[in-house]
Amino acid sequence: MSAQLQVLEPELDRLEGLWADGLADTYHDYLDTTAKAKLALAAALIEVGLRLQGLGGRAAPPATLLMGDLCLARGSRLLADNASLDVQVAFARAIELLSSKAASSEPAPAARQLLSAALSATR
Repeated sequence: MSAQLQVLEPELDRLEGLWADGLADTYHDYLDTTAKAKLALAAALIEVGLRLQGLGGRAAPPATLLMGDLCLARGSRLLADNASLDVQVAFARAIELLSSKAASSEPAPAARQLLSAALSATR
């Protein structure tokens, strides 16, 4: 295991199945956007959490909703602990936009596009 993954290991507790099912790939994609491992993990967790929530689609089963909640909570905590206020606000705005589009059944931009832009937000 790389040193980078050892730093992230506590954040992946109870998410090992998701890591193997695509969270790792999503994390590595965000790592290309930011060199900060914890911010890349936060973005990956939020993207996967939104997907698990079934945002804009059919309602997910309760166990999947709870796993999505866990991803969103951990991602939010990682942002609070490691990101500037500008980045935190950009993530909140991206999630708000995605949620409002889903609620109104309007097409939404890709979560990855919005969250990648949020990683580099400054006022």
